[in-house]
Amino acid sequence: MEKSLWARMVEHKYMYLLVFPLLVFYILFEYVPLYGLQLAFKEFNFAEGVWGSEWIGLANFQEIFLLDDFWTAFRNTVIIALGRLIFEFPVPIVVALLLNEVRTARLKKFYQVVYTFPHFLSWVIVSGILVNFLGSFGVLNQLLDILGFEKVSLLVDPESFRGLLFGSSIWKDMGWGTIIYLAAIAGINPSLYEAASIDGANRFHQMRYITWPSLKSTVVILLILQIGNTMSSGGSGFDQIFNLYNPAVYEKADILDTYVYRRTFSVGDSYGTSTAVGLFKSIINLALLVAANRAAKRLGQDGLY
Repeated sequence: MEKSLWARMVEHKYMYLLVFPLLVFYILFEYVPLYGLQLAFKEFNFAEGVWGSEWIGLANFQEIFLLDDFWTAFRNTVIIALGRLIFEFPVPIVVALLLNEVRTARLKKFYQVVYTFPHFLSWVIVSGILVNFLGSFGVLNQLLDILGFEKVSLLVDPESFRGLLFGSSIWKDMGWGTIIYLAAIAGINPSLYEAASIDGANRFHQMRYITWPSLKSTVVILLILQIGNTMSSGGSGFDQIFNLYNPAVYEKADILDTYVYRRTFSVGDSYGTSTAVGLFKSIINLALLVAANRAAKRLGQDGLY
């Protein structure tokens, strides 16, 4: 006789207790705030509150679509997200494949620690390091001045700022991404390598025909998630850009997340328009996630669901 749901829950109560804190976290911080999405369709009034404010339909969306700075932020968001896909996403894969070929265990652990450590530094700390090195009075410019060369202004130069974003993000996060791929590589059956070696396959052939095919499914899943975060500039866009950018580079660096922050807290604009921008961004992210998942399945991969 099949057990009831309650009986199965009692039987596996410790597993449910283990999941319970995570469930509470998602309910409180991911689902409860969804009620605020109605502000995208309202003219927010502090006296009336969220529920009592007047419904105005799509007026907030119409307003933001007429703003030039919104479309500038939209364009920057897409460009930076594509740059992260092209320049940042492949780096952890390459590093993981190379580290997997390091046969000395202690040396391999040393590299992993060196590459992973920057991930645990907040963008506040990293931005402080970059300002101290690359700022107008930073170490680099002081050294150039001593040597008689012209100073560089990477932090206030719109043309070089995006390259600075990509480079600093690679330095900070490539080690963390590498761990995920190394974990997938660790699950490969060693007998496959032994059989390939007996058949005469060298290290490159083993990487190409054993390691990479076994790693491909993990790469596809992370790629789908990355595409699903496009309108957030590939994930950690806000933290990084907010701590590094300045008015001199708004034209090239202002993304939708920082645009919403400035309109809400700096400019003091309507909460309705800010919510509308966030909802617009989330809808596009969802559409891209679904499209990427379907494309992966059509190409023969498992996808997310």
